[in-house]
Amino acid sequence: MPILALGLVLVAALLHALWNIVAKHAGGNRHFALVCGLMLAVLWLPVALWAGIGAVAVWGWKEWAFIVASALTHLGYFLSLLRGYRESDLTVVYPVARGTGPLLSSLGAMLLLAEQPTAFTLLGLAGITLGIVMIAGGPALWRRAHRPQERARVHAGLRWGAATGALIAGYTVLDGYSVKVLAISPILIDYFGNLCRIPFMLAMSAGDRAGLKQSVRTLWKHALLVAAVSPLGYILVLYAVRMAPLSHVAPAREISMLFAALIGGRLLGEEDRGWRMLGAACMAVGVAALAWG
Repeated sequence: MPILALGLVLVAALLHALWNIVAKHAGGNRHFALVCGLMLAVLWLPVALWAGIGAVAVWGWKEWAFIVASALTHLGYFLSLLRGYRESDLTVVYPVARGTGPLLSSLGAMLLLAEQPTAFTLLGLAGITLGIVMIAGGPALWRRAHRPQERARVHAGLRWGAATGALIAGYTVLDGYSVKVLAISPILIDYFGNLCRIPFMLAMSAGDRAGLKQSVRTLWKHALLVAAVSPLGYILVLYAVRMAPLSHVAPAREISMLFAALIGGRLLGEEDRGWRMLGAACMAVGVAALAWG
């Protein structure tokens, strides 16, 4: 993987961890997702206009089909992620989601984009996967899953984390195809995808205006930060995909779990920091292997 691509992925990973911690702290629901989407549409409009001049006019049905498919997959991902954060710990949901996603994404890239895995690719995937298990708690997670008072919360985190990871794989492959094969700007993929999601989010919030007003009043600061930071992190990832194989970029960006586990564990009072540090070492080896490969 080129050094520039790896650098973009690492910056994106930090940004991704930060906005996930904010989303977890907000405890938001579908109303929070709508407020984030509306703020994103306003904040990023100047950048989208700059990137879209002359580009959108030549899009055909295939470009728009991938934009809409990506938008709906992203919407399902964000709602699933928020549900998991409401029902379980960030340090369960986030590692499971981010671990399932790159494994499926890499498989999809190999099947759909004809990317060939190398020995370093496989070593990198193995290191990152092992790190994911450790950051999620290692043996402590297994023990928690069998304690009556914690079983439901851990199981919910595993379920919603796995569902979120499957959706991550879906939009990663769709967007990877869009930037590599269809040559769509990463900025436009993210911006128009958000615009396509807004009508669906409006429909979901229409029946609870009081709840929407409450979210705007109490969570607007959280939503503003997510709207500003989340697109930037993902756009950097898509630019990295243009420079390196998707099967390398997808797992490498999971270094965000290191930031989320260490920062989130301290800020949110979640435990098992020792296992997270060991997991971080495994992930570092995995990322280095992907970069070398």
